[in-house]
Amino acid sequence: MRFINKELLQETISRAQVSPRQRTNYNFHLQLNDPLQRMLNAIEPGSYIQPHRHQAPDKREAFIILSGKAIVVSFTGDGQVKEHITLSQAGGNVGCEIPEGEFHTIIALEKGTVVYEVKDGPYSPMNDKDFAPWAPREGEKGTLEYMQQLLDRLGAGASAS
Repeated sequence: MRFINKELLQETISRAQVSPRQRTNYNFHLQLNDPLQRMLNAIEPGSYIQPHRHQAPDKREAFIILSGKAIVVSFTGDGQVKEHITLSQAGGNVGCEIPEGEFHTIIALEKGTVVYEVKDGPYSPMNDKDFAPWAPREGEKGTLEYMQQLLDRLGAGASAS
């Protein structure tokens, strides 16, 4: 049996905080071709995850918040916000599931944010994500501005950085 405890959460958070991308995974699945991908995903404020969808084949994805606070946003194919939910243990919304083939992103609103993420496998780095063409790519100029505009539109009352 494998456990998720405070030590594992803190270790994963610490790794995210020193990562150039300000996020990191702790995988529970043993192989990339596992039919069910399970992981801790530690995400710090300012970490940009370009809106994307999982295809080839279409895959579902679910998030359960373990610490911190995050907002999950789904989009229409042309980039309009479809739905959003703020996840936090204190706020009462603790999880969500993204339907197959739907564009989405997750933005950390607090330091030390960790979600338990479950996604259909297998994972193939070459075609796991279909990135939204209407959003800036990771590493491009304007990612923080894009996240802040999105948070402002949603009334999240938070800073993207």
